[in-house]
Amino acid sequence: MDFDDTPQEAAFRKEVRAWIDANAPKYLEDELKQASFGSSGLKSIDPVAAAKAWQKKKADAGWACLHWPKEYGGGARTPIERVIWGQEEGVYGTLSGTFIIGQGMCGPTVMAWASEEWKEKLLPPLASGEEIWCQLFSEPASGSDLAGLRTRATRAEDGSGDWIINGQKIWTSGAHISDWGLLITRTDPNVAKHKGLTMFFLRMDSPGVKVVPIKQANGASGFNEVYFTDVRIPDSQRLGGVGEGWKVSLTTLMNERLSIGSGMSAGFPDLFKYCMDAEIDGKPAVADPAVRSRLAQFAVRQSGLKYTGMRAISALSKGETPGPENSIGKLVAGSTLQELAMFALDLQGEAGVVWDEDSPQTGRFQAMLMRSPATRIEGGSDEILRNIIGERVLGLPGDIRVDKDVPFKDIPTKGSAA
Repeated sequence: MDFDDTPQEAAFRKEVRAWIDANAPKYLEDELKQASFGSSGLKSIDPVAAAKAWQKKKADAGWACLHWPKEYGGGARTPIERVIWGQEEGVYGTLSGTFIIGQGMCGPTVMAWASEEWKEKLLPPLASGEEIWCQLFSEPASGSDLAGLRTRATRAEDGSGDWIINGQKIWTSGAHISDWGLLITRTDPNVAKHKGLTMFFLRMDSPGVKVVPIKQANGASGFNEVYFTDVRIPDSQRLGGVGEGWKVSLTTLMNERLSIGSGMSAGFPDLFKYCMDAEIDGKPAVADPAVRSRLAQFAVRQSGLKYTGMRAISALSKGETPGPENSIGKLVAGSTLQELAMFALDLQGEAGVVWDEDSPQTGRFQAMLMRSPATRIEGGSDEILRNIIGERVLGLPGDIRVDKDVPFKDIPTKGSAA
């Protein structure tokens, strides 16, 4: 692959650079540079308000969701131009994290499965940042087995064709700030678990929806529990056919792993800078052979992540759909983030237990370590991703699944008779 800009790409990059230079919220630059994974770094302004303002400014100028069609609020640009934009947006791209689930996962699913009327209604406000979406998938009882979900959708008894939703979702990122949610439910417990699912979308302020933030180890509350009590959803808000929820969810999941894996920083630039500035026995940490060895290992992984991401971008540029190979980026980035943060805290010694403005790097690596376990669970746990890579990329034999063809209602649960 040739990574040099073509003349057309160079001209586009120049145009992007000029617009960002003239319009970016430069008063937030210093704070955004302090962002750590899971945090925008903003303290002087509400992060959501700042994100919406920047997204709206981009949308008004035609720079929002560059890869989307114009009729849905996008820029109708090529995947490579989208990459160039991301490179030039730089630190201001941190603000886009508010919309990564909606624009990177829910939006493509709506675009693929919704009616034209709904696409024209839902997608432009999502592209412009006026509305935020979340993904209502994970549940307490099913762990990493998404198809084991128990949130029920049953037809209303009044003959309206509406659906009544009851159940619970958990670990829902951004539910507390979302306007809409993509919801997968069980509509038929009498068939195998993958076949009895149906996908919907709904307003998060619908009667019967309750969002409860979860206090995380790092002090933040980005994840939520969401409860559904007799929530009514019109049949027009169904995506795909009844019982096709798993098929629809694969659109979301493939885009999810591409969005998370390609956009996740493993923190290597932060570690390298710290090793250049920190001292061990009166010498720069980077002068220590053991430190250099670890840095080299992280650098190799960082390079692998970069070029694996570029491979995915190259596939998109050819019109191909994101595939299971995109699980690689998320799997490697998540574990690397955790290992890198632990190594940095080891270098800090006793100072590594301090987490405030006076700690090394203002607690950047402490925050990274506290957030990193979530990265190895969200978007598919490490174990699930390894299975996907082994079976669907490498062609290895699949795991034995004794419940594969068993009606969901007959699958034993904890405490049930053997």
